[in-house]
Amino acid sequence: MLEKKRLKFFGFCLFTIFISLSIRLYYIQVVQSSTYSELALKQRSSEIQLYPNRGIVYDKNLMPLTNTETTKVLIISKDIIINDNEIYKLICNKTKLSSNQLKEIIDTGNNLLQVPIIEKFDVGKYNNRVFFTDRVKRYGEENILSHVIGYVNKSDNKGETGIEKVYDEFLKDNEEKYLVLEYDSSRSIILNGVEYVNELDDPNNPTGVKLTIDLKIQKAVENIMDINRINGAVVITEVDSGKILSLASRPNFNQDKIGEYFDNNKMALYNKAIQVGYPPGSIFKIVVLIAALESNIDITEEVFLCSGHEDVNNLRIKCTGKHGYINLEEAFALSCNSTFIKIGKEIGSKKIIEVAKRLNFGEKIGIGLLEETKGNLPNGDDLLGPAIGNISIGQGKIEATPLQISNLLMIIANNGIQKHLTIVDGITNSDGLILKYYNKEQNKEVISASVSKIAYEYLLNVVENGTGKNIDLDSIGGAGGKTGSAEAILYNNKTIHGWFSGFHPKANPKYVITVFVEEGYSGSKSAAPIFEQIVKEINSIYPLY
Repeated sequence: MLEKKRLKFFGFCLFTIFISLSIRLYYIQVVQSSTYSELALKQRSSEIQLYPNRGIVYDKNLMPLTNTETTKVLIISKDIIINDNEIYKLICNKTKLSSNQLKEIIDTGNNLLQVPIIEKFDVGKYNNRVFFTDRVKRYGEENILSHVIGYVNKSDNKGETGIEKVYDEFLKDNEEKYLVLEYDSSRSIILNGVEYVNELDDPNNPTGVKLTIDLKIQKAVENIMDINRINGAVVITEVDSGKILSLASRPNFNQDKIGEYFDNNKMALYNKAIQVGYPPGSIFKIVVLIAALESNIDITEEVFLCSGHEDVNNLRIKCTGKHGYINLEEAFALSCNSTFIKIGKEIGSKKIIEVAKRLNFGEKIGIGLLEETKGNLPNGDDLLGPAIGNISIGQGKIEATPLQISNLLMIIANNGIQKHLTIVDGITNSDGLILKYYNKEQNKEVISASVSKIAYEYLLNVVENGTGKNIDLDSIGGAGGKTGSAEAILYNNKTIHGWFSGFHPKANPKYVITVFVEEGYSGSKSAAPIFEQIVKEINSIYPLY
């Protein structure tokens, strides 16, 4: 009886072990088969990154601004290039890389090299030892919107500037796409190449950023700046929403070759629309006009005498002409320095600076980019004595960014209401669906509707009868705006910059456009024509009339 019990127990144990082994074998061969197959493949293969491990930056219409272009790549062993001079020469003829750039790739610590090529070609006896594929590039050849998007540090894949930096924590968490090259036992012949994707399936996972930029408008603006060889900046905002539709800076830079620009004396890496403050020149007369109207609304009825210059203590400031007797609207249209200095003396520098601060000069606008600077407003002793001469005409210690000038025109176009400007719409998932919208400040009234209306009418008169009358947009709705020519020091040399900032169309404006031209010398001759070209191009894309 005892023996039977022992045999039963022993049989039960054997049966249990058998079942356990069967379950384990089933788990390994069926459930975990793909995992172990992948591990086995990795032992006899190499992984090649084919896709930037970063999420996509979109424009307002969900058009991708990154990860849009591919380049053909030759994957080849370092030993082949080093030991076969004929193959080396062949590769040199099939790539756009210089000999030094190719040498940099060869000198890396990798045994398997990726060489960008123009086209696929026959490598003779090495056909089964090389692999051709397409690799997705983070940035396109044209480097559209480069100063806004920014760039990534290649060593750690972290955003260094622009959107890449601000939203690095979201953009870096993205699906991985790579190519697995399978070798034979000698690891000298490539048997196969398979693409793998490690997908992030959670639709609530934030991996992208949607901007307010309109890619069609942005391309048009950059093209116009390049054709006209403009160094400077352009900002286009949507009047109703405060959304920035285009923000361009020149000169441009190649986001894949950042090292070439660190010593560039043209400040190519600077976003000149937001990152550099410039004397606004006569554009600042809009601020002086607002301050004067708030101090005395009846100043519109006064007449001033311009003798071609104005003396402030021992400082003589020339006017743009000898205008004689002139009223306020005419003085604004013709950008009369003499009249505005007289007005500045009357209302005082403190009042002008107080209004400027209310209009966000000397402060960051806060559109969502860390590089933005606050410009500069004079204070303390810089407000005393002859300083009022420079303050009245936007010179001296006053510095403003093109973005701040756009904000000023936006306030007037919105009847005295300040709408928070932004370039970011929100954070998205991998399909571009917004998961979290950008937090915008509430609209607020910063100047009265009555004062804003007068300024609005004066800006229309600048284009109709003043320094902006060379702008011809009557057939597509017209425009209003202000020219500016500002003395400045640029690259250690004295120069004059050109400005034009205005709205279009003149009735119920849809856009505010600010054009800043380095070394433009005259706003009416350098910046105003660019404004006109941009408006016409926008209307060819989105006709209003």
